[in-house]
Amino acid sequence: MKSFSQEIESYQWEKRVLLIFSDAKNNKKLQQQIEILSKDKKGLKERKLKIYQFSENQFTTDFSTVWLSSALKTEKYKRKSEDFKVVLIGLDGGIKLKQNDLLSLEKLVTMIDGMPMRKREVKAKNK
Repeated sequence: MKSFSQEIESYQWEKRVLLIFSDAKNNKKLQQQIEILSKDKKGLKERKLKIYQFSENQFTTDFSTVWLSSALKTEKYKRKSEDFKVVLIGLDGGIKLKQNDLLSLEKLVTMIDGMPMRKREVKAKNK
């Protein structure tokens, strides 16, 4: 069985990854989190953010409503007892944030924009 860590490694140095875990697809926090993030799809794309949503042995990416069967092992990022969790992984593959509450768009953008690699991206873009 493929480890989700191996899947994440394929994005290293190319994408930041936001993992959103919930115990059910109709979990209120999951729905609220996607609603919060969808307010700035362009900004998230500019920040090279790939979003994974996991629920009930299924997953979807970014803002897709199509859920696929998942056999990926995600225990490294979430305990079974947690009904909701958000994890941010940086370009270097390191975990930058773990929390069990909703992640505000402001906090996410501020965190990413404060990362050294993001600062370099912005500086290079403005040249």
